[in-house]
Amino acid sequence: MDVIGLGALNYDKLYMIERMAKAGEEVGVIDVRGCPGGSAANTIVGLARLGVSTGFIGIVGDDIEGIIIMDDFAAEGVDVSRIRRVRGSSGTALGLVDKHGERVLYIHPGVNDALSMDDEDINYANNAHFVHMSSFVDRRQLEMQASLAERIKTKVSFNPGMLCFKFSLEDLQPIIEKSDVIFLNDDEMDALTSCDYESGSKVLLELGTKTVATTLGEKGCYVADGKGARLIAPCKTKVVDTTGAGDAFTAGFLYALLGQKSIYECGRLGNFFAARCISEYGARKGLPYEKDFRKN
Repeated sequence: MDVIGLGALNYDKLYMIERMAKAGEEVGVIDVRGCPGGSAANTIVGLARLGVSTGFIGIVGDDIEGIIIMDDFAAEGVDVSRIRRVRGSSGTALGLVDKHGERVLYIHPGVNDALSMDDEDINYANNAHFVHMSSFVDRRQLEMQASLAERIKTKVSFNPGMLCFKFSLEDLQPIIEKSDVIFLNDDEMDALTSCDYESGSKVLLELGTKTVATTLGEKGCYVADGKGARLIAPCKTKVVDTTGAGDAFTAGFLYALLGQKSIYECGRLGNFFAARCISEYGARKGLPYEKDFRKN
């Protein structure tokens, strides 16, 4: 197995709206779309489409959304043997996307808060080249991820996402110091380190992570490791929906990293994947398949 994902499994309900409403206003909904989501899950699908051997450790409910999440993974070639199905509601994300492609998300964790690890999960993770972790809502899952990072010999990549706004740098340090790569956007970097992306990258590198990749929206990305740092220009594209852009960036970056490319090439490919993602609605529709990727 090349890459295993560990993170919340959600079903995304995206509402395309005229504009973001102010308090007390009513704004029209143009369209509604549903699709499986979750940060690490989106990244794993992006890698699977490129022929990377992938699996996932997670949990879904015994509802129709849980079935859709599992079936979608299976259709993409992701191993689902370590995904539990339990009584309850699957995690959901309600997204509002305006005509400029900007979005806000509201998360209901559902059964994601019930996920725990056992020895089979540890063995499963130890048989991969990388374990890619993303955020849960509950602190118990954060502690579970820190314990896993401590116990496994596998390389770890970590996208803390909203955890940067909920927990302190000290809270996340046990995972950061065990991670080979940390993925953030510039707002998350500021919330986590109280620094800009350049200074913040140095803070995280000093804590022990080997590489820091910060996405900067229309400015591209900034990548740094112990050897140096680069600001990499974005790929031009029409912005339709920014949902999943960071997850797509991570997929491209990890794909290049698995191919032993430089962090500059990793960042460039990450930007390309992000551009493909935001040109379509939803986190996964724009992710390229291997046959399409090879053509480009």
